[in-house]
Amino acid sequence: METVEKVLEVMKQAGVPLNAGKIAELTGLERKEIDKTMKQLKTSGAIVSPKTCYWEPAK
Repeated sequence: METVEKVLEVMKQAGVPLNAGKIAELTGLERKEIDKTMKQLKTSGAIVSPKTCYWEPAK
């Protein structure tokens, strides 16, 4: 599974906004890789931030 897909899947399964540290913990990926992936997802509009430093998939 690609990193982007893995991050989005974890976010969807959680059902609540997550920060990058929690996503790294849940996926087992390195924080650096999570940060890079989240930057791509933010740019594409795939994730949104309902509160500072916490992210969820866009509706």
